[in-house]
Order: sequence, then structure tokens, then C-alpha cells
Amino acid sequence: MNGDWLIRGRDGLLSVYLPSGDSLLCRAERWPGGPWDAPRPVGGEMKLHPASAVGQGADRYAHLVCWRPTAPGEAALVHSTHFRPRLAALDWHPVGHPNKKGDRTSSPAVAVDAKGRAHVFVRNRGGGVSMVAQEEKGGWAPWCDLKGRDVQEHLTAVTGESGRVELYAAVPGGLLHWRQTEPGGRPVMGERMETSVRPGTLRALATSAEDTTLFYTDDSGDVCAWRPGGKPVTLLPAAGPGPVAAIRCELDGYDCTLLAQRSAAGRVAFAAYPTREESAGAWWTESGPQLPVDARVSLVMDGNGRVTAVSSSPATGQLLLTRRKEEPGLALEAWREV
Repeated sequence: MNGDWLIRGRDGLLSVYLPSGDSLLCRAERWPGGPWDAPRPVGGEMKLHPASAVGQGADRYAHLVCWRPTAPGEAALVHSTHFRPRLAALDWHPVGHPNKKGDRTSSPAVAVDAKGRAHVFVRNRGGGVSMVAQEEKGGWAPWCDLKGRDVQEHLTAVTGESGRVELYAAVPGGLLHWRQTEPGGRPVMGERMETSVRPGTLRALATSAEDTTLFYTDDSGDVCAWRPGGKPVTLLPAAGPGPVAAIRCELDGYDCTLLAQRSAAGRVAFAAYPTREESAGAWWTESGPQLPVDARVSLVMDGNGRVTAVSSSPATGQLLLTRRKEEPGLALEAWREV
């Protein structure tokens, strides 16, 4: 699942989105901090491919994007909006293909602007990036080619505090960045940053009124942070493979960025540092039981303002959850199965 598959809805309830076979499933809290509903399909009975993406706007509505098979060797993208976790999501609506027709080109990414319009990004057949976006009065604008070359599989999209949408992509030996220069406009490619990037490790976060920060793992195995206009900063060695989860939260009165990742030892590792102050350093602290190799972790602030972490294993279907205790530091409750 590309994006924050653990989210807090408009009513304060937490929900998770989990690919399962040819469906996308949702599970949600019945009330804040309470038990969770059983898994249920999102968007009806349409058969889907596994690669999915989720984005969330300021209105806290979830926007979901998947590929669906249309013919042998062909697929098209579909979109659904989920207004509240315990209500049924809208049926899947077709949004097309970046090359009009053909097979899947990459996992999609989605971000939602300040007016609640979803922007869907995917690699195109030429190796660049294409985008399709919702129009303010409804419907979808035509697909547009944002250019780029040799773009790798996993894109990451993010909405800045300004409400403008940004996109990051890895290419051989570097990173590309696109940003809207005006609300609702076509994202414009900026500088290319020369750096080594391990595929599938990009994660972006809004970290100020002006900037977003991209986290990625380089070829030496270090988690790096990059804000366009500057140089990447090495933060700490990666705890394990895959992207980090990241949120901003207040810890002991400070605006901090909290990272989480399944460690090589199999537990969830956490690290925190003052937001945008990577030079302060960070270090991992492991928590919870040993998890399956395919487990990933996601972070969110719950309806009571507490940091919450959930781990998910597609192979076992197991969800484990912990919340921050009401005490200084980052003390966590015992992990429990959802």
C-alpha cells in the first residue's frame, strides 16, 4: 500500500486499508480506542490488482486508487472516496490509463490538495510520470505528462502545509521533485538531486509552511533526509528494509518528527528528533514482539491526540497496535492484536 494506510477519519476513528487477494479491505474502530470492525471490501466487488495507494485531505476523507484488470495484459486505474471509516466507500470510478491503454506501469501514488481534489501519479510507458487530477466542479481533468526519464517503480506524493501537491521519484543515481507553483496547477519539475537511492524506500512528510522533507535509504544503508533547495543529510542507519513511516508530533513540548520501521531483528524500531533539525541526531529504540518478514508499520495521531502505531502483515493478516502512554518521552503501551 503506497501512502499512509493507517489514517484517522473525520469522526476521529482510526482505520486501515489492506490489499487482500483481488480486493482492498478496510478495518475501522467502532469508537475511539475501542474494538475494531471485521474487514470489509472497499468500493464494491470489483476485482483489483494488489498495488494500491491512499491519500487524505484536510477534510480527512480518504482517496483510494488501484489498478483493475480490463482485458488480458491490460489494466486501468480506478478511484474511490471514503468519507468516514465505518460507512461504505463510494464505488470504484474509472480514471483511465496514462497511455490510454496497456498493462500496469507502476504502483500509483495519490495526494489531496487543500480543496479536496485527488491528484493521481503513475509512471508512464516512456519512463516518465503522468498525472490525472479531479476538477473543482467534479469529474477528472485529462491526463498530463509531467516528463522525467528512467523513473523507478515507487513514487511518493505529499501535500504541503500550503495545500499544494508535491511528488518525489527515484531515478538511477538521483531523485526528482515536482511541485505545484499555484493551487490546482500542474506540478513542475525542479532540480535533480544526485544521490544513491535504494528502490522502494521513499517517504515524504510536510515539515514546515514552505517545505516537505523526503526520507530515503541510500546505498550505504543510511536513512537520509532531503529538502529541495538543500543537500541530503544522513540521519541514522536504516533499521531494516523498506520505507520508514513518519509523522510530526509533540514530544515533551517540542515539535518532533517520529520515524518507525520494522527492524532487521523483526521488531518495530522508533526514532525521534526535532523537526527539520537532523543535525541533532536520532537513534532507534525497538519495541513489541518479533514480526513476520513482510510486516510494515504505520503511524498516526489518534482521536485523543496520542501517537499510535500499527503493524500489518499481509501474509498472516495480523494487525498489532500500540499507543503512547500519558507520560514524558515516547513510552508505549503493550502491543495488542486488533
